[in-house]
Amino acid sequence: MTLDAQFNECGFIILRNFFNNEEITQIETHVDRIFETWVKKNEQVIYDYRLVNMHSLTSPQYFDDTPHQREKFFSAIAPFKLTSVLDNIFGEGLYFHNTQLFFNPSNTQRLPYWHRDIQFSDIEDNAQRDEQHSILNLHVRIPLVDEKGLELVPGSHKRWDTEQERNVRFELGGRKNSEDLPDSLMMNLARGDVLIFDGQMLHRGVYKHNPIRKAFDVCVGKYHSISSCFLDPQVLPTEEEMAHINNNGWYTLAREVSAKIVKR
Repeated sequence: MTLDAQFNECGFIILRNFFNNEEITQIETHVDRIFETWVKKNEQVIYDYRLVNMHSLTSPQYFDDTPHQREKFFSAIAPFKLTSVLDNIFGEGLYFHNTQLFFNPSNTQRLPYWHRDIQFSDIEDNAQRDEQHSILNLHVRIPLVDEKGLELVPGSHKRWDTEQERNVRFELGGRKNSEDLPDSLMMNLARGDVLIFDGQMLHRGVYKHNPIRKAFDVCVGKYHSISSCFLDPQVLPTEEEMAHINNNGWYTLAREVSAKIVKR
């Protein structure tokens, strides 16, 4: 089965041994420094709010002392070998949206929770359901350590919830969003693998299998009014930085999307 056919059917694909150790280390060096800086400033918040991820790792605030490292980070997370694979699968028009790093919660009261990404916005669930077929928001997961830590419901990117899934996702009728769902599939990833999945499919992080979890996601998508409005221009390269990023297609389109939003 071709990669595009597999994604269309399942909502995810895995590229095994995609990055070599040097390529992963380039990414990891930036991510570790940024994450350590963020944790030092937010340790209590992370615990109190039972956080399991941070976002916007390309924000300028993490590069005040080393501004040129930001250009290198942008280059490391969007190499041609990766962008070309995604272009072949999804066609032209993908733009960089953000980055996230997923980790184990410091507060053990945090349980895995089923969700679709945009449910945490103020966009009504019915509107999300109606536009499900036309929204493409992808997570490009690059595990920095071996990880058995993501569970998906294959095919849920093409349909909306069953009654059971809805009750679990929104904790209706006494159900909990941490309950198991039928037909789910646990991802087993090694350092060097890449998992590409649809952020609007049913999924959840799982923490108990991983003594350490460092799951770095590059979020990309195609323009849609529902999802594109959440693009933060602060996470994008400046015009000056763009000149030093050889493979800058994702960022070029992101800057164009950002300009559209500003003009509204």
